[in-house]
Amino acid sequence: MSTDLICGSDVTQTSILWKNNGEDATMNCSHTKDIDYIQMYWYRQLPGEMMELIVFTTTTNKLKHDFGKFSQDKFSATKPDVYNGTFTVKNLESGDRGLYFCAVSKHSDTDT
Repeated sequence: MSTDLICGSDVTQTSILWKNNGEDATMNCSHTKDIDYIQMYWYRQLPGEMMELIVFTTTTNKLKHDFGKFSQDKFSATKPDVYNGTFTVKNLESGDRGLYFCAVSKHSDTDT
């Protein structure tokens, strides 16, 4: 079961998601910023811990996302277009309970 979405700074994401152990939990994120905001980040903060980046996605490579140290057996993400993305925690366990955040940013190029 999910409730309505929360909104801040033109970015909207699933606010509360209740699932049972063993199920998958998929969160949605969207934004109304301009078309240059092609990058999407998903963070998590477990109780008593610092926030950490789980995955970076971009529309320039929709099939290959950067999960860093995290396993794609546990997490997956989609970025079908500039304005939308999803993040899934697979096979939920009690240790997955926490806060999950979506953020977006513009592509920037420092080369001249």
